[in-house]
Amino acid sequence: MRHESGYFATFLSILTILLAGVFGCGPSSEVGMADSSSPQAPEKNRVDVGAAAPMPTGKTASVGSSEVAQTGAEMPLGPQGSGKSSVQPVAMPSEIAMKDDSEEEATEPKFSRRELFEGWDKPQLALFLTGQQHGYIEPCGCTGLDNQKGGLMRRQTFLNQLRNDRGWDVVALDVGNQVRRFGRQPEIKFQTTAEGLKKMGYEAVSFGPDDLRLSVDEVFAAVASEDPDNIKYISSNASLLGFTPKHRIVEAGGKKIGITGVLGAKEQQKISNSEVEMGDPMQELEASWNALKAENCDLYVLLSHASLEESRQYAKAFPGFQIVVTAGGAGEPTLQPEVVEGTNSQMIQVGTKGMYVGVVGLFNDPQNPIRYERVALDARFKDSEEMLRLLASYQKQLETLGLDGLGIRPQPHSSGYSYVGSESCADCHSEAYEVWENSKHSHATDTLVHPPERYEVPRHFDPECLACHVTGWNPELYLPYRSGYLGLETTPNMKSVGCENCHGPGSHHVASQNGEGGFTDEQTALFVDQMKLPLESARDTCLKCHDLDNSPDFHVKGAFEKYWEEIKH
Repeated sequence: MRHESGYFATFLSILTILLAGVFGCGPSSEVGMADSSSPQAPEKNRVDVGAAAPMPTGKTASVGSSEVAQTGAEMPLGPQGSGKSSVQPVAMPSEIAMKDDSEEEATEPKFSRRELFEGWDKPQLALFLTGQQHGYIEPCGCTGLDNQKGGLMRRQTFLNQLRNDRGWDVVALDVGNQVRRFGRQPEIKFQTTAEGLKKMGYEAVSFGPDDLRLSVDEVFAAVASEDPDNIKYISSNASLLGFTPKHRIVEAGGKKIGITGVLGAKEQQKISNSEVEMGDPMQELEASWNALKAENCDLYVLLSHASLEESRQYAKAFPGFQIVVTAGGAGEPTLQPEVVEGTNSQMIQVGTKGMYVGVVGLFNDPQNPIRYERVALDARFKDSEEMLRLLASYQKQLETLGLDGLGIRPQPHSSGYSYVGSESCADCHSEAYEVWENSKHSHATDTLVHPPERYEVPRHFDPECLACHVTGWNPELYLPYRSGYLGLETTPNMKSVGCENCHGPGSHHVASQNGEGGFTDEQTALFVDQMKLPLESARDTCLKCHDLDNSPDFHVKGAFEKYWEEIKH
């Protein structure tokens, strides 16, 4: 029998290896989850779904494109908490393999996401963490909403799902920087966002430097509350006219939460506004910490609008903050929080452009009291009707004000030439004009007037949209040139992305070809050369609009060559 058992064990070992090869199972992978080295999961076809793992009690360590945790410090809930987490961090798969698009039956990429908060019971309380919206109240680009992340519409839908469908007590917090520029349009965008956060029931919002570069009167009007003792915008060391509070206490889910914000020293250098009262981060943060500590809260949260390094310094100086939400880091937040060395503080990144939400769950579980999940605001979340109406109201304000009301003044082109419209090119360049006329460029303005998605909200009065959808604008400064597009009725010949967007304004070239202007033969030849766009320079011209925000597909290897075939002439 001993020999038979040995043969049987050998047989089982061989069978296990064979099954691992067939199903992708093994010590380092889970059944149904393709390993990153498996032929079933080519890297180009993997999509991020965010991992539902217990919050690690140690530093995160980078492994390829995901994060795994190393065991480390304890994580009590506060002065009243006594639980020490003994849960071993689990390296949950952050990606699920899609079918290889080279397979014959795969006509389009398909993927499935596992359930959110897998393995979670209902938490006593959940923190809903956002920030760094940078003006993206909705995703921007021409790749379609199914391929984009972020937006207030999806954010409210997700928040409502947690509160209404799951029945969770949720405290929403934001680390700030709702806009990325200054001027009248960003002021309106800040006001719109502030109204959206109010409708979503945010309990505390900190300030970013771009918020504080706006007109203080406009910002204060947006953040002020009917109850002066209930203003939700907080910062320990940056105040609007001395009226905004330094910290705030929120009670939810049977917990008392002490919250404050801080604007980092480097971020303060970006602000030149005498009406913003700013103080030393460490000194002011100490005062807020002492005030919150005296309230004997169950949980302390710091909204740190600062770099990663500065945020770590604040966490080390005030280790009582169990949760530090930071504006530092890259555009995509890490999969797991970082435990700041020498503390129990968990530091959570929010990323940029409002594409992600970090959710922290608090549990009555001494072994695992806090869990975390990063969630991408992708197409699984439908548009909230309330936020869609808010977007429509924002666009209506832009229409009412017009370019003059927004403080936008047409500028002369640096060449000294003027735009004349694509039809002026048609007589001499009929074949090229026909290619353009049958391209998507010739319908670019129409997609703003009658959007293919969120069609209820036209965008053709929005300078940030017009800049890449009409002729004669600077796409990087969102400004029109004097001879460029000003309106559908005013300048109908400048609608759409025309010839001159790539080749430059053609007034002198057209005039010289028509025998006008008294130009010499040398000048006429020069104008012809100036209108030429060498292929090696075309890519840079395209990237002014087809940047990573608007056209991520354009940055894939070989994409330019592919799209050039559709427009070459």
